Amino acid sequence: MIERPEKDEYYLNIAKVVSTRSTCLKVLIGAIIVRDDQIVSTGYVGAPRKTKSSLEHGFCLRQKLGIPSGSQYELCRSVHAEQNAIINAARAGVSILGGDMYIYGEKRDTGEVINAFPCFICKKMIINAGLRRVITSVADPKKKYMVFYVDDWVREWQEHDIIEDKYRYGL
Repeated sequence: MIERPEKDEYYLNIAKVVSTRSTCLKVLIGAIIVRDDQIVSTGYVGAPRKTKSSLEHGFCLRQKLGIPSGSQYELCRSVHAEQNAIINAARAGVSILGGDMYIYGEKRDTGEVINAFPCFICKKMIINAGLRRVITSVADPKKKYMVFYVDDWVREWQEHDIIEDKYRYGL
């Protein structure tokens, strides 16, 4: 019997390959957007087009400035993988409304899988882009991935403050 990965696992594996293009010195993150069972966009964490990345500079600006992970994103050279996937769909004129986003992440130095939960900025973009689900890699080796329903985020933020979010970037 030939074993095939289930669809969510299959697409998350593709996001893993996309992550290998990342230019962040700390993590490799890749994202893909799937709509109607077809990949319509990809993105990885990296410097804006035609600018120098942390890899090219040879250092992480945020580390150099002593900025803790998960804060002051505006001082990072990179655009997040989720943002790049949404931007790339827009550049191509492709609708992502009702699609699913798959996000894979790992530590660059160890290859250790991380919880690739979107940051607050990316979550807001995902909500406004009209995506349906977000499927992420998780550090827990007992789980293959986690599935988030975007409508659940909206409901949670309607009932509670954004800062009370249970699944946050960097946790």
